[in-house]
Amino acid sequence: MRAAYFENFNEPIAVADVPEPTAPDGGVVVEVKANGVCRSDWHGWVGHDPSIPLPHVPGHEMSGVVAAIGRGVSNFSVGDRVTAPFVLGCGSCGQCASGNEQVCDNQVQAGFTGWGSLAEYVALPYADNNLVRLPESMSYETAAGLGCRFATAFRAVVDQGQVGSGSTVAVWGCGGVGLSAVMIAASLGAKVIAVDVNDEALALASTFGAAATVNARTTEAAYKTVRSLAGGGCDVSLDALGSTQTAIDSIRSLRTRGRHIQVGLMVGDDVAPPIPMWRLHALEIELYGSHGMQAHRYPDMLAMVADGVLEPDRLVTSHLTLTEGVERLMRMNEFQGTGFAVVNDFSR
Repeated sequence: MRAAYFENFNEPIAVADVPEPTAPDGGVVVEVKANGVCRSDWHGWVGHDPSIPLPHVPGHEMSGVVAAIGRGVSNFSVGDRVTAPFVLGCGSCGQCASGNEQVCDNQVQAGFTGWGSLAEYVALPYADNNLVRLPESMSYETAAGLGCRFATAFRAVVDQGQVGSGSTVAVWGCGGVGLSAVMIAASLGAKVIAVDVNDEALALASTFGAAATVNARTTEAAYKTVRSLAGGGCDVSLDALGSTQTAIDSIRSLRTRGRHIQVGLMVGDDVAPPIPMWRLHALEIELYGSHGMQAHRYPDMLAMVADGVLEPDRLVTSHLTLTEGVERLMRMNEFQGTGFAVVNDFSR
């Protein structure tokens, strides 16, 4: 099968012919119809997670059709249209038993702990606990964006942020996950303030429901502007980028007893930011992490899509061949383009 493939970190990714996977016990093989190009894969490729096994096939935002089934799978059949969270929970550990498969003690992450879905086929374990059937009305391209960025934003806003009508929400970073968060928070009736350094991304955030935008590159002390726009501070603020600056500014933009949600990955020099702990103490600021979303939470999200409240298809701004997707992945540190790029042609 054709797949994105690299043998060493931070060396060129090739489009190569590699062996097709077989279905593991309890798992399936999915014929990939579409796969998002996500910056998390860029982090993996450059070596920010040295535990990734080499050689490697990246990719974790997939949708497709079940092509083969392993022993013990009872809830899915060959031909089912599916997607899956990027964290595949085992279904039997303490975290899974509590409904928190997104932090499973025995989790598998396609594209990180094993070969991923920037390929014609991908093997997924723990199928009965993690596969999500797709509505017939949803395209594979739209579904490909749900497995990481959109679903992660949904859980961050709804479950961790507990955003509701009348909330004031800041979103720092308007890439794929940030734009998803803007759309979701606005759909819940929140006043959303979007922050980025790219005017094109901010313009897109406005079309997705942001009530105000702030260009942090041209605005001195952007967090002060955000606090002013929020009438003294935000109820919830999300760092959707993952940097020392955005994390600290997110915390600084909160009101008393506000809630910071860390969504963007903190890696490299940003892995241990100097948190303004005095502010947390004095104002009882709450800090939350958000790591993907469980398969059992997908129905609520999909219901909002079916009702037209959420429109994740609007986030898909480019369709790519596999070769183009590999080129885009290797340049993701340049933050080119806006919205989601999705590979939907694996023949080229």
